[in-house]
Amino acid sequence: MQDLGNTQFFKVETDNTSVKKILADVYEALTEKGYNPVNQIVGYIMSGDPTYITSYKNARSKIMKVERDELVEEMFTEYIKNNHWN
Repeated sequence: MQDLGNTQFFKVETDNTSVKKILADVYEALTEKGYNPVNQIVGYIMSGDPTYITSYKNARSKIMKVERDELVEEMFTEYIKNNHWN
């Protein structure tokens, strides 16, 4: 049985530079193809279905190299940094 009295730690080891680059490349490819990149990336993260991401400029294969939780972690980290939460 799980001990609900203690907080579990979750640590993802990532190379944030490559995750950022992949997200930027995917965002750019989706934009160039006329898609709403935020909606498409959210669809991919929520479903795991890579067809939400265009294959244009190898965006689909790039994003599939990164675990979805790594994408969420990177986006959330950047969001917090840019909103100066204390």
